[in-house]
Amino acid sequence: MQIRKVGVVGAGLMGHGIAQVAAQAGFQVAVLESAQGFLDTGLARIDKSLAKMAEKAVEKGKTPEQAKKDAESTRARIQGTLSAKDLADCDVVIEAIVEDLGAKKKLFAELGKLCKPDTIFASNTSSFPIAEMAEASGRPGRFVGLHFFNPVQLMKLVEVVRAAKTEENAFAAARSFGEALGKVPVACKDTPGFVVNRLLVPYMTQALLMLDRGDAAKEDIDAAMQYGCGYPMGPITLTDYVGLDTTLAILEGWVARYPKEPAFAIPEILRKKVAEKKLGRKSGEGFYKWQGDKKVS
Repeated sequence: MQIRKVGVVGAGLMGHGIAQVAAQAGFQVAVLESAQGFLDTGLARIDKSLAKMAEKAVEKGKTPEQAKKDAESTRARIQGTLSAKDLADCDVVIEAIVEDLGAKKKLFAELGKLCKPDTIFASNTSSFPIAEMAEASGRPGRFVGLHFFNPVQLMKLVEVVRAAKTEENAFAAARSFGEALGKVPVACKDTPGFVVNRLLVPYMTQALLMLDRGDAAKEDIDAAMQYGCGYPMGPITLTDYVGLDTTLAILEGWVARYPKEPAFAIPEILRKKVAEKKLGRKSGEGFYKWQGDKKVS
């Protein structure tokens, strides 16, 4: 199938980035939000991002006029809306709302009744089973996972997730769509955490368990992985950056579904920090103290 119009549900941290890269790739984009304030904030983020990209384009040799024209044409392909009806004729609809499985199921049940029969539905979830949302949509054959990474405008990866009932042509179209966005798509079955989080979250967990046992200080654990393995940051800094509450929610969901999987253990030190509202970068303190995106101690 040929994809021309893309729907994005949610204009938050991930949704606005997905909408922008789709528009940059030449697709018409409809962005759905639940309230005007949320929509305005998301569109303002896109405007700010496009302005930054225009500045960088000029630095690389493009004329200011051409850079401005490119940004304006991208923005013109994005339509904000508060009405789900504006997604009815989309060829693919990508959900990027809050990580709440009940809310996602409800949304896809509504979209399943609204969108044209061949629309491909996709979730940007990082932790929930694709199959459960697919069944809720009423069209599991037309459902995939499209897990983008933050910031979407810069990160090259997208995980394309195939559930048990996903039709081959829907999966192929979703993968081709990822390529059209300029991403590197990797295929994966509907397994907990897909590829990246299935490897990354247990890695972060093991670092916290080491800290909990007193095996090494947090600074030494981070330095060991940063300078010994060449990672851009250590696992405890990374956990702060992602959000301790987000990490805990992912682990709790996995433990509830797979209680016998030892890789999904929850460190008590993580529970304690979340209970103290020390959530990492987003709250200004987790295992480290933060000022905005900068770790200060």
